[in-house]
Amino acid sequence: MEAVNIKNSRPVAIWLYIGVGMLVIQVLLGGLTRLTGSGLSITEWQPLLGAFPPMNETDWQKAFDGYKQIAQYKYVNNHFTLTDFKFIFFWEWLHRDWARLIGFVFIIPFIYFVIKKKIDKSMINPMIVLFLLGALQGVIGWVMVMSGLNDENLYVSHIRLAVHFIAALVLLCYVFWFALKLSVPDREVLQVPGLRRLNIWLLMIVAVQLVYGAFMAGLHAALVANTWPDINGAWIPAGMFSQGGFVVDIVHNPITIQFIHRGLAYLITILIALWWWKAAKVPVASWLHGTRYLPLLLVLLQVLLGVLTLLSSQIKIPLSYAILHQFVGMLLLLSLVWSLFLSRAEK
Repeated sequence: MEAVNIKNSRPVAIWLYIGVGMLVIQVLLGGLTRLTGSGLSITEWQPLLGAFPPMNETDWQKAFDGYKQIAQYKYVNNHFTLTDFKFIFFWEWLHRDWARLIGFVFIIPFIYFVIKKKIDKSMINPMIVLFLLGALQGVIGWVMVMSGLNDENLYVSHIRLAVHFIAALVLLCYVFWFALKLSVPDREVLQVPGLRRLNIWLLMIVAVQLVYGAFMAGLHAALVANTWPDINGAWIPAGMFSQGGFVVDIVHNPITIQFIHRGLAYLITILIALWWWKAAKVPVASWLHGTRYLPLLLVLLQVLLGVLTLLSSQIKIPLSYAILHQFVGMLLLLSLVWSLFLSRAEK
């Protein structure tokens, strides 16, 4: 019966895995939008008409004139030509249009699967949650952009950016977990409570690390210290805890944020190495045993990319390293969700 259920659910599972891939691309486009300073280039929210870029020079000039009204243009990019504006407009437009495409990819097959009765009653509530999370993510994104369309803010707050980023990752993990439930045989889900507890701790620490990754991107904090393994020649850099209270400093001070981000990276690497060692004790023929190297390899690659990003951040943060760093970070998160799924069986 188990195999039949998985076989019957396979089209839905494939659809969800496609959604996972598209969400990963969307998050990467969000990173490119932030790092290129493109997020405030489109000053209107047009869910339907906004799917098309300006179609002639008059429309382009109108869009550019709208951008000229906000602080980012007046105080940062007032040297921009229309050609410069088109470059940043492209990334924000692509980010928004990819989100629209994701909406179609989720809604149209959902209707088809309902008509063909491929979605049973047990899937309805998770599907509702999925669509609500997707809609919430769109609202959070627009509220974030709106907060920067004024005469005061040069950029969107890194805190709002982190909220937008984490909400996207919650949606990503939810879709991935849902797909796993429809595609992983029950026999591969093991009862290993000690490993599961460590996995949960790892996911919580990685979640905090991802918040600090968003802070790093939002504040371009790599530029304040681009040496390694030391931080500007010291293990505990000068300038930490100099912006008021403790909470204010760990949220707003770039050098403190980078120090925490580095420290969490080392901690996560050690804990994943411990998890890998413990995972070697699960049955050899299990999927969990066969894929236990994945989180370890990904975290080592992630640390390497982080170091390369830092060392290359002289005047600007290199887009290639930064986006690869973000991409591998998402893969690491998904690998830990995968391992948790495979070790979640209860007594």
